[in-house]
Amino acid sequence: MTSTAKRDYYEVLGVDRQASPQELKKAYRRLAVQYHPDKNPGDPSAEDSFKEAAEAYSILGDQDKRAVYDRYGHEGLRGGPQVSSDIFREFSDIFGGGSIFEDLFGDFFGGGRRRPQRGADLRYDLEITFEEAVKGTETRILVPRNELCDPCQGSGAKAGTHKQPCATCGGHGQVRYQQGFLVVARPCPDCRGSGQFIPHPCAECSGTGHVARERQLTLKIPAGVDTGSRIRSVGHGETPPHGGQPGDLYVVLTVKPHKMFRRDGEDILLELPLTFAQAALGADVDVPTIHGSEAIAIPAGTQTGTRIRIRHEGVPRLNGGGKGDQIVFVTVVTPQKLNKEQRSLLEKLGDITRPPKVGERATGKEKSFFEKLFG
Repeated sequence: MTSTAKRDYYEVLGVDRQASPQELKKAYRRLAVQYHPDKNPGDPSAEDSFKEAAEAYSILGDQDKRAVYDRYGHEGLRGGPQVSSDIFREFSDIFGGGSIFEDLFGDFFGGGRRRPQRGADLRYDLEITFEEAVKGTETRILVPRNELCDPCQGSGAKAGTHKQPCATCGGHGQVRYQQGFLVVARPCPDCRGSGQFIPHPCAECSGTGHVARERQLTLKIPAGVDTGSRIRSVGHGETPPHGGQPGDLYVVLTVKPHKMFRRDGEDILLELPLTFAQAALGADVDVPTIHGSEAIAIPAGTQTGTRIRIRHEGVPRLNGGGKGDQIVFVTVVTPQKLNKEQRSLLEKLGDITRPPKVGERATGKEKSFFEKLFG
């Protein structure tokens, strides 16, 4: 548009010449939303109206420029203003701190308003014993993490000094590049989006605002955990460099194998060796459990592979509801070395005991080999 073709700026915004700054802002906001290119894709007239409204408000929204315009008109502006990054900063102010560009494209282009940061979550791997996993325990751990620097209180600046606005971005944290009528915002390469630089960094943290420390924490491990269980400790992760909410700590558990017990869900498995005499004649034996010793009766004629269930001697359920069981698997042990007396007694037993024929069951109860193998 040439200067002779330009409409009166008050006419463009649809206000009278006595309009207050608030009325100007309200009128511009209405037109900016109405003609924004995102709402009118491929409509050149809408784009022209959008730019015309932005140009009008850049003059009338500035007290000094408005005074010149009111006195001399378009000619007094020496050729008229051009749409620049300043207009989009004003556009940002009108919409309460964030323009349509920043709201829609801020994350994509690295711009947008800076929001309070949250510290990083941390993982801590902890190995515990089988007994600790079943019964629960309380332990202390040392957690390395980043915390706010005490001397500078996280500012990164030496005590008694202050940060200063970044000269490259003017303290905005962003630099803007005009591409056609669009203005694209990117984080400032010099201050990395902070909008500030530190002329005198803190010696303790070298200007980062945080230092590495180890913190001792008391951790309560509930009864019933297993390998892979995670315990969350809220607020014990890292602290953001410039303040904000700390992250969380996740403790991931690994349970050491036990020399006697194995676990199957909430049940504990135990292999119990018996002598031939105990299995044949029956016996009362003390069976170890994770909670202590338990006396059980072994019935006469017990075979290898017999399962005996001891109720409520297993693992507590994490969600409540009692405990699992302990399941005892019987193994009849055949002696490998015999003294003369043992050999003589077994030979006499062999003389008076008729061996079962091939394929015949030794008693009327247990399954045959092929029944065990094929179900």
